Amino acid sequence: MQLLVATTNAHKLSEIRSILTGLDVNLVSLSDFPPVIVPDETGDTFVANAREKALHYAAATGQLTLAEDSGLEIDGLNGEPGVHSARFNGDSYSERFKAIYTRLANAERLRCRARFVCALVVVRGSNILFETRGTVEGQVANEPSGAAGFGYDPIFHYPPYGKTLAEVSREEKTAVSHRGKAVRALRNYLATNTALWET
Repeated sequence: MQLLVATTNAHKLSEIRSILTGLDVNLVSLSDFPPVIVPDETGDTFVANAREKALHYAAATGQLTLAEDSGLEIDGLNGEPGVHSARFNGDSYSERFKAIYTRLANAERLRCRARFVCALVVVRGSNILFETRGTVEGQVANEPSGAAGFGYDPIFHYPPYGKTLAEVSREEKTAVSHRGKAVRALRNYLATNTALWET
């Protein structure tokens, strides 16, 4: 079975591939296809955006398509950056981190609760076959720390580890992360519903 992962993000693709290892699934990415117009992502939830992307890329490529939308919700910022995480305050993560810490300091909400959210949707044609959502709860770190992760990992402190998700191994991160939880749910679905994936 071939499954298009609707991303060009090598880090995300690597995380997904590591969890699906052992299944008879050939993962390909958008990098393996001619360029496709990027959808606008107009949804106000992670699931809505993942649906939009999955339906868009399935129609454009004719492939069984997995799309995800993920981001960071910070309680002290009323859930921001949320669904706008990829486009929040600047082009670089260092700029985004600076904006987050400035706003939290002004609101006297440093070290507030936060969570990562990941929504996954699988589509064939115009049919949604599978949806799931994974979360991990933590706090905004005192300062960015660690170089092992990507995205907002350096500012996400995970209390059970006593570290940010950028300070732990990929295996430790995947065991607890939002994407890890969502992809494990997908793995279970694929493993128990193989007939649904036959063309």
